Amino acid sequence: MSHFQPVALEHASRLINHGPTVLVTSADGSRRNVMAAAWSMPVEFTPPRIAVVIDKHTFTRELAMASGTFGICVPGAAFIDHTYAVGSSSGREMDKFAKYGIETVQGPVLGLPLVETGCAAWMECRLIREPHTEDAYDTCFGEVVAAAADSRVFANGHWNFDGSNAGLHTLHHLGAGIFVPVSNQVRAKPL
Repeated sequence: MSHFQPVALEHASRLINHGPTVLVTSADGSRRNVMAAAWSMPVEFTPPRIAVVIDKHTFTRELAMASGTFGICVPGAAFIDHTYAVGSSSGREMDKFAKYGIETVQGPVLGLPLVETGCAAWMECRLIREPHTEDAYDTCFGEVVAAAADSRVFANGHWNFDGSNAGLHTLHHLGAGIFVPVSNQVRAKPL
């Protein structure tokens, strides 16, 4: 007997949506914002390019389109409450960085506000305009022009998730404010 049951199509994306939740930062002049996004992925190695879904009605999208840039920060498990807060509120009427006490550093190439405290990594991205994809699917592409990671959890080009760095384990959003942090890593054995 199979344990598989049909999944409502409106929930089908959740079957593969538990990649790391990211914070998307943006700025245009003195205006800045941060939001949480559950849908992001790499799309190219060289030059490094990523895709992230940023709803066209968000303040983050407005700023990213105006400046042609955005940042991606990868929050750790210890930053779960901040991640949920910035993903559940709008920055149009307030500075979410100030409201939630989120410290930023200035990106080295584009000058974007980036988050290091509580995060495992960040990337500064130059927007690659794809109007049809942006309008139809809210998917934005960016070329990564600078990146950094906390060496306690990412070194020599690889993630290292163990008990010593649990607060930096990436978060994976399952919907409705429920997150799962990545667990300790395991190594596959040759068959």
